[in-house]
This record gives sequence, structure tokens and C-alpha cells, in this order.
Amino acid sequence: MLRFANPEYLWGLLIIPLFILLYLMVSRWKKRAFATLGDKKVVAQMIPQVSFSRPWLKFILFIVAYGFLIIGASDPQIGSKLEEEKKKGADLMILLDVSNSMLSQDMAPNRLENAKRAIAQLIDNLRTDRIGIIVFAGEAYVQLPVTTDYSAAKLFLNTISTNMVPTQGTAIGSAIDMGMKSFDFKDGTGKAMIIITDGENHEDDAVEAAKNAAQKDVMVNVIGMGSEQGSPIPVFQNGKQVGFHTDSAGHTVISKLNEDMCKEITAAGQGVYVRATNANAGLNIVMAQVAKVQRKTYDSKSFKNFEDRFQLFVGFAFLLLIVEFFISNRKSLRLSGVKLFEVKKI
Repeated sequence: MLRFANPEYLWGLLIIPLFILLYLMVSRWKKRAFATLGDKKVVAQMIPQVSFSRPWLKFILFIVAYGFLIIGASDPQIGSKLEEEKKKGADLMILLDVSNSMLSQDMAPNRLENAKRAIAQLIDNLRTDRIGIIVFAGEAYVQLPVTTDYSAAKLFLNTISTNMVPTQGTAIGSAIDMGMKSFDFKDGTGKAMIIITDGENHEDDAVEAAKNAAQKDVMVNVIGMGSEQGSPIPVFQNGKQVGFHTDSAGHTVISKLNEDMCKEITAAGQGVYVRATNANAGLNIVMAQVAKVQRKTYDSKSFKNFEDRFQLFVGFAFLLLIVEFFISNRKSLRLSGVKLFEVKKI
């Protein structure tokens, strides 16, 4: 397992494009200044000791050395010992609606991004509970199986978009059924679901699915995204908004939060319903309910010992800087075959 002890230093890599841009601008300016002196071939013969390729080589070595120094400063570490330990927690499955209606902008910047931000905060507050992610629209897919790898959970969370489920719609019941199949009921840990949706269920019987889950001691909670007034569903092409979704009659479709459906689901699933706002997603209320789920001890494997590897990157960076220092900007006159002075015998 690879990790960085000081990942914030990796932001220094963003300066590399700026270095390259500045160097290209300076090189272009020098080239224009050189052209004003006269014919290129004639001027080159007048200054045979000047090399036009070595500055590029020195710059490349400098950029590579800088990159290795930044990586070295971030202190890459490799997990060297995998240990098994006992943890006490519950299994939490996040069911995230990724239908097109989640792009509605009655929550800033839209419902989906607001939901993803709330999930990221939830992951940051987890300690021993395991988490999984299911995305759904017209169909449901497991995005992340139940795990204690919170870093992986946030990584997968960042990739979620409305384009990842080809079939549009809102099949909350299918997502609940998928969540039930993803749980391991043999380990005896308590289990709960958090559905984040606008409640516009058009595909199946979500209430019946939540009731079946509750019968197996799986608590089903819902966080409602959106407003009662609703908002149009934007249409994007090549990353730019080009309009709004319309129905068969050409009228703009307004997506509204269906609170009645959300409340029915939680009533059947013996959970709680919370309506999210721009300021508060209501996770504290939901997690207080989830805290009632029975937690049991389970086996977990994780890396305990990590070995620093910054020495390799820093050492190679200094080696490149030494090589760059001893490369001259001038050509070797002996190698170029140019004689500056010719002595004639009388």
C-alpha cells in the first residue's frame, strides 16, 4: 500500500506547467532577438561556441529534478506489514440517486453534488463502521462493496455522475434490493441503509422493498434532496448547459422533491427521513439513528508499518541537479571543429 505522509506538498507539482510556460516565453523572446541580428546562418558562424540545445537539456533536467523533490517532500511511504485486527462496528450502505433529476439546481450547485459533498463529510466522520456505495437510476449498480477503506470510498465517490447508469428513471426499490444482496448477513453486524434521493420513484415498489429490509433488521433511512417548488432539469452537451428537459408536449419538466414517498419508505424501513438543505444535509440526525444499530466485532486487515521512500526521490533529484550544473551552455570548440585563431608561419 502506498500513501503520502505530507500529501499537501504535492500541490507544488502544479507549478511545473508555469515553469514550462515561462521558459517557452523566454525562449521565444531570445529567438526573436537573435533573428534581428541578421541571417541565422551567418550569426551562428559568428558565435560558434553558443549551444541552442543544451539550455533545453538543462531545463528538462531541472523540471524532472523539481518534480522528484516535491514527491520526496511529500514523503511517499509503502506499507510493509499487513496485520489483522478486531474492530467493532456496523455495515452502512449508501444508496445514491444519479438520475437526471438530481442535476436540478434548487440546491447549490445541484442536488447530486450537494449529496456527494454530504457523503464525503460522512466518510470523514467514520471510524470503525464499514461503508458501501450503490448508485441507481433506472437500474442499480454496486459502486463500492462494503469496506473500511475510507480513502477508496472517497475516490469512488468522486467518479460518480449521472452518466454512469445508462437506463434513466428512479428505481429506489431495486437499489434497496441490491443493498440487501451486498450485505453479508453471516457476520452478524448491524446493518443500515441511507438513501439519498429526490423521491421521484417511477420504476418499482420502494415501500415494499424497505419493508422487506426491515424484516431482516436492516434500517432504511432517507435524505431528501430538492425543494417542494422544484426546479427544471438542465441538459448538457460537451459540459455546457444547452437547455432544459421537456416533455412530449414541449413543456419544461419541473422536478420536485417527493417527500410523501420518502416518508413512506422510512416508515416501512423503520428509519428516519430528513430533508436536506444547502446548509445542512441532516446527516447528524440520520447517523444518530444509525448509532442505534447493533455493532459487533469483525476482523479487519490493515497496514500497520510504513517505510519511508523519500530518500530515493530526493537522492535522484540531487543527482539530476548536479548533472544539470556541470552541463555548460557553451559548445566545446574542440568538438565543434572551430578555430578562433589561425597562426601563419612566415
